Amino acid sequence: QVQLVESGGGLAQAGGSLRLSCVASRVISSLNVMGWYRQAPGKQRELVASINSLGGTYYAESVKGRFTISRDNAKNTVYLQMDTLKPEDTAVYYCKYSPGDRWGQGTQVTVSS
Repeated sequence: QVQLVESGGGLAQAGGSLRLSCVASRVISSLNVMGWYRQAPGKQRELVASINSLGGTYYAESVKGRFTISRDNAKNTVYLQMDTLKPEDTAVYYCKYSPGDRWGQGTQVTVSS
């Protein structure tokens, strides 16, 4: 099984930046997708950004132009660079690996106004 460990969350001011990292213990397929989701209190978990093993990316409209997803296949690591943060970005951010739909434990991001 694939285990995911996230890091990099914390507190930032509006307009600031944070960088999240997610390391996968192993890959079970050379064709895979790693993504970042977030869940704010009282809201459903939503996809923020994803990147496949060929480098193709997807971004939610709410983060386009502010967040950048990237990956280092040699390190089985995916990153989420979050710039121009807004208070509405406050949530627990989760990393997901597919195939297999494995989830990380989540990391809290809090943006103060």
